[in-house]
Amino acid sequence: MSADDLLAALAAREADAVVLRGASESWSAEAVLDEVAALSARLMDCRVLAVLADNGPEWVIADLAARHAGRVHLPLPAFFTQEQLAHALAQSGADAVLTDQPERIEALGIGYAAVAPWRGLAWMRRECPTATLPPGTAKVSFTSGSTGTPKGVCLSAEGLRQTAAALVATLGYLSISRHLAVLPLALLLENVAGVYAPLLRGAEIALPGLAQLGWRGMAGFDAGALRNTIVETRPHSLILVPELLKALLSAAGGRRIPDSTRFVAVGGARCDATLIAAARRIGLPVYEGYGLTECGSVVTLNHPRADQAGSVGRPLPPMRVQVDSTREIRVGGPCFLGYLGDAGKPETTLFSTGDLGHLDHAGYLHLSGRRKNILVTAYGRNVAPEWVEAALTAQPEIAQALALGDARPWLAAVLVAMPGVDATALAVAVARANSGLPDYARVGDWIAAAPFTSANGLATGNGRPIRAAIGARHGAAIAALYPHKENTHVVL
Repeated sequence: MSADDLLAALAAREADAVVLRGASESWSAEAVLDEVAALSARLMDCRVLAVLADNGPEWVIADLAARHAGRVHLPLPAFFTQEQLAHALAQSGADAVLTDQPERIEALGIGYAAVAPWRGLAWMRRECPTATLPPGTAKVSFTSGSTGTPKGVCLSAEGLRQTAAALVATLGYLSISRHLAVLPLALLLENVAGVYAPLLRGAEIALPGLAQLGWRGMAGFDAGALRNTIVETRPHSLILVPELLKALLSAAGGRRIPDSTRFVAVGGARCDATLIAAARRIGLPVYEGYGLTECGSVVTLNHPRADQAGSVGRPLPPMRVQVDSTREIRVGGPCFLGYLGDAGKPETTLFSTGDLGHLDHAGYLHLSGRRKNILVTAYGRNVAPEWVEAALTAQPEIAQALALGDARPWLAAVLVAMPGVDATALAVAVARANSGLPDYARVGDWIAAAPFTSANGLATGNGRPIRAAIGARHGAAIAALYPHKENTHVVL
């Protein structure tokens, strides 16, 4: 993104207008511009800046400074394992790191040493070989960690600008002057839609730390903390993934969310329409979207003036979406320059997503699953597990679900119960979900398991279950269900 775009938007604000509001300190437009300029000078002798830090104004300032200095920014998610951190740093050739976790960087043993502090973060440097990046790379965003060595996606400044500007144009009729960043800033969705877009439209960004928002690592997510933060900050917009939305609904207990909230985007995984309807009943104006890292993380979006139930919305202006004869979705956009370590050039038009779906007559995109995840039962019926899982997680008793059953006579599921829900209540919830599914897509049996989290390797950073890992972890228990159908469930 051109530094001039975001910095010009800041310069156009009143000098004392609050732009970034952290947990303990607020930043005016003038203060942000001054700090960006000062940090940019420090970045002039580095090539790639990695940032491993909690949400806060400092993260945003570091991102803006990298762009102002013309340096590549590598956001590092805190949920990455040590191996994934080392992989990302090595592949990108990152020679500088700003972090609030210097001990993790030092423990990698790849040459980083702390040289100075900057606003509570450690400034670390090393000598390392220069990595070959596609020309014009402004940001390297690693996929959410569904594999041991996730891909680094190289993104252009202009493409990110166009995506953020398209969001501003699409939602410009909504009165949004305060955004609450709920997702980790290292996730491209929050970085583009929750930082760049609000800056371009002149909005304030609330940036509490992740712990204040309810993120608890291995302990899961405290939705009560998120609800309290929403009540305190009274944001006009926020971005959630389906799992957080469901947890927030549970914490709300039917109580209405403050009426300040005017737009809530939900994405990252398929969201059942009943969950969206339940959110709207308590005052959360939730609208589903769809995106890919390669397209700047937002491709389609529903919103109040263009909302189609069951869809993920219409494409944003810079995006092109087609569905081929096999029902696979193909997209094109201005952001993608290539992958780190891949000598091949990216396609110049549309590329395959692996997602299945269709475009309706009004141009809304509908998702039906992942090509590689399709289950073919022993009776030859094709079932998209995401469809079944959405029906299961729409039940208030079920926090997470994974459906299995390839080459089996019926489907099984691994279920994560909401707190306080026992096996009997889970069974009732499964029966309720089954009642809305055809017989070939119903769950015949299930096991209950501990939560799928990024910390235990069973979910990506945005909460999407990692199928292969869950299948490996619980494969024996699932296999045991089939020859012993008299067991109604197994609790792990």
